[in-house]
Parts: sequence; C-alpha cells; structure tokens
Amino acid sequence: MITLNAHNRTTTESLPAMRIAGNIPAVVYGSGFTSPVSITIAREDFKKAWKPAGQSTAVTLVLNGKSHQTLIHEFQIDPGTDMVIHADFVAIDAHHAVTVHTELEFVGESDAVKSSLGTLEKMIHSVEIECLPKDLPKSIPVDISVLVNLHDQIHISDLVLPHGVVLKDHKPEEVVAAIVSIKEEVEEVTAIDFDSIEVEKKGKKEEEAE
Repeated sequence: MITLNAHNRTTTESLPAMRIAGNIPAVVYGSGFTSPVSITIAREDFKKAWKPAGQSTAVTLVLNGKSHQTLIHEFQIDPGTDMVIHADFVAIDAHHAVTVHTELEFVGESDAVKSSLGTLEKMIHSVEIECLPKDLPKSIPVDISVLVNLHDQIHISDLVLPHGVVLKDHKPEEVVAAIVSIKEEVEEVTAIDFDSIEVEKKGKKEEEAE
C-alpha cells in the first residue's frame, strides 16, 4: 500500500514560500468530496509515491485522520528546476471500477532482433483498462521473446491481463509490436566538380580586374 500524508491549506498561503519549504500545493476531488479541497504534500513524499504508483496505481491519501483511495491524476513540473510544483489527486470508490491508461512494459528478448533478422517496432505503448482500484496494475507486461521471425507480431488479443482487469476500446487484431525489416539508409554523396569551381573563381577575378 502506498500512503501519502496531506494537510489542508488556505488560498491565502504563499505558494512560493510553500515550495521553498519543500512542500507541493495540490488539490483532491472526486468520490467523497463535494468540492475540490486544497492540500499540501511534502515533495519528497510525493516523489517516493510517484515512482511505484505512476498514474494507474491507487494511493492512500491521509487527510485530517481519514484515508482516501486516490489516483495521481496529473502534476506540473517547473521546466527550469525539474521540480514538481503542483499535483491533482482524484478520489475513487474502492467498490466501483475505474478506467485508466496503463503503460505496457516490454520484457524479454526477441531472437529475431538478437540474430539481426529485423528490428522491434512498438506500435502501442499504453492501453486503457477497467478494474476495481485494488486490482490496478502499474503496467502490463508484453513478452517479446515470442517474436522469433521476421514479420512476427504481438496483438492486443495476446496480452496477458492481471486478474480482474479488462481492456477498454481496443480491437483484438490491433498490433502491439512487430519485427520489421532493418532499413539501411544509404547516403548519397554528390561529387564535387572542382573544375567548375576553378572556372567560376577565375571568371570572378577577371570581372574584378575589369
């Protein structure tokens, strides 16, 4: 279980001072909340939670002594410092299914790639799934070791889903990954006509002399 401690904040608090102190202004809304609630979270705690949770694993947010099952909906990063400066949490009902996008994790080795028969092309990097919060996976593994020949493919129908997880809005025949031919790019080298350059230079000198 991933847990984050949060504290209420007022709209009059200085956001720059809050960030300098090592905290992140955030907001939580959704199940159990009649309106969005402004909160603060320690930046280091958020980073520790984000790494294993991502945006598809439930995070227990403790606020005013009460635990809320949430998902990290989105967050903002300062492009100058690469530090998280704001986060949104959406509260979810543990007894109701949620729909999220989950990353595909490509695992294993392809004999086709190892033997240079072709190269691995990934067509789909994430899928939309539906399940109860307790069954939310951080990622779904895709075993590429089954790709042994040129033009071998893995389809959506080949994905092995965790218990309680179903795919949303994906067709079984959609290609997830495939072995394609290695395209050799041949650079065309244009021959330089040094004689024409000499003639051009000579012509310019004669014009200048006139």
